[in-house]
Amino acid sequence: MDLVQRVQAGEGEFLLFALTPPRHDTDRERAHEIAETTVARLRPVGLDGLVLYDIDDERDRNPAERPFPFMPTLDPADFLADHLGTWDTPVIVYRAVAKYAPERLRAWLAAQDPARSMTVLVGAASSRTPARTPLRDAQALLREVNPGLAAGGVAIPERHSRREDEHLRLLAKQDAGCRFFVTQVVFDLNAAKNLVSDYHYACQARGVRHAPLVFTFSVCGSMKTLAFLRWLGVDVPRWIENDLEHAADPLAHSYQQALATATELMAFCRALGVPFGLNVESVSIRRVEIEAAVQLAHALRAGLRR
Repeated sequence: MDLVQRVQAGEGEFLLFALTPPRHDTDRERAHEIAETTVARLRPVGLDGLVLYDIDDERDRNPAERPFPFMPTLDPADFLADHLGTWDTPVIVYRAVAKYAPERLRAWLAAQDPARSMTVLVGAASSRTPARTPLRDAQALLREVNPGLAAGGVAIPERHSRREDEHLRLLAKQDAGCRFFVTQVVFDLNAAKNLVSDYHYACQARGVRHAPLVFTFSVCGSMKTLAFLRWLGVDVPRWIENDLEHAADPLAHSYQQALATATELMAFCRALGVPFGLNVESVSIRRVEIEAAVQLAHALRAGLRR
């Protein structure tokens, strides 16, 4: 089965790679060069699918100074349609639905081929952010115009650590049509395991089938990158921050830490019978970090049973 069929069947053990499209001011020729380089780099990994992020300015969520300035990017749907025509596995396109008018979102959803694409619908960064289309309305649009399109939601282990109700949010999103969930970058293994455990037993108690949980991993080559992850809301345990700060090679240390975390989380999900996927995120423009992320994807591929 391909990725779409596996998700529809509630099965796991798949590998994704997540990208941010080029900056909005990138000309068409350069965007095409970037896409071709990306495809050539990723094709040997044996990915089950690709993820394209939809970047939004999140200042309303976090008023602190952003470690890296916000740079608008090309629309991920346009980048896919215009530059990734040679990619041959399904693609998951994120939609930051608050940015889009309902008519535009409706047209895009209706045009998607459920056999070749999926989406993750993401709501506004905070309750203070004006939303042209609220998340609940976007979910209703999807059910109306393209009910066969597999839609995913965001899972946040860090929020579960603070509120202990993220598993209930996942179940509510399933009721609204979500068929899989993708986490933020996982650094806190215990937070992720707590979410998996609570979600598993809640599904068991309700007689509900698990939706695949896709855990995101990445490499971190500098303390500034780490600060940016914190700004985005990712919890990084103090011991990991200390190790990275004092490591002779932070990138190599981050790689090993991500690999160890993913390996333990895979074993935990298998023991509980929770279907899972792995997603390697590469949003850096530094070549050394991009290559390390691809290397991580190769290593994780070897650990999957399919």
